[in-house]
Amino acid sequence: MTAAQQVVILVFDGVQSLDVTGPLEVFTGANAAGGRYETRIAGLDGLPVRTSSGLRLLPDVTLAAAGNADLLVVPGGDGTRTNDPRLVAWLREHGPRAPRLMSVCTGAFLLAEAGLLDGRRATTHWDKCASLARRFPQVTVDAEPIFVRDGAIWTSAGVTAGIDLALALVEADLGRDVALGIARHLVMFLRRPGGQRQFSVQLAAQVAVRDPLREIQRYAAEHPGADLSVPALARRANLSPRQFSRAFAAEVGTPPGRYVDRVRLEAARRLLEEGHHGVEEVAKECGYGTPEALRRAFVRELGVGPADYRERF
Repeated sequence: MTAAQQVVILVFDGVQSLDVTGPLEVFTGANAAGGRYETRIAGLDGLPVRTSSGLRLLPDVTLAAAGNADLLVVPGGDGTRTNDPRLVAWLREHGPRAPRLMSVCTGAFLLAEAGLLDGRRATTHWDKCASLARRFPQVTVDAEPIFVRDGAIWTSAGVTAGIDLALALVEADLGRDVALGIARHLVMFLRRPGGQRQFSVQLAAQVAVRDPLREIQRYAAEHPGADLSVPALARRANLSPRQFSRAFAAEVGTPPGRYVDRVRLEAARRLLEEGHHGVEEVAKECGYGTPEALRRAFVRELGVGPADYRERF
């Protein structure tokens, strides 16, 4: 990274404050490590804006004076529901000029409204993905990833995912060591892969009503290498295998076997991302038994083998 990168972050009434300050902290941290990000907060009229949490932010410049940006950051928040037509018009004109365009959370709605996501793949906060797809059918909405890149446009999931994306951009510009140092300072992981699901298995699944079934969910997550067969789990729940299977599927929303598969895959992905475990060790610790069984599971669910997955992430 040689020339200074001009970063413009848009703000408006009802903006989510962390969508603004999260990426800003990342780029500021990068500057302390030798980066050259010149950040400016830009608002329609340059007047203070009130965020969705009530915090007031004072823009550095008006949109008219913002100039060209190397990276244009469009945050989300309640204000995207009743966006100002002037903001959308400005995005429609200036968005295509930016070499990199990044939205955080529901900022994707502003990009879509400006026509910048037409024919592209994008994501947003999990709770708003269906609405984005319904309002803008010309956009291919993917509800699962933390962030998505389609050409020069990056879109990210809810709130903290904007920090993940900013770290990924800094890593691309300045290298892993710089991004890792920023992540450590912010007490963040480096990095949740863009393709990682917005929710862990435990958060995505329904929580069982009955205590014994909730205990099974906790036990499976903490012991992926244990015997998690239906008979074994049924014994822990003091139910017959048939009763257990029916009750678990009804309360959790997925059959126990499928739930265990997802728990084990998530555990294996986490170990591989950490980079300290060999494929054979991961297979054993996560209940696959053999590296071949682990490989088949990865190819089936992710389309890539565990060794390649570790190289990527």
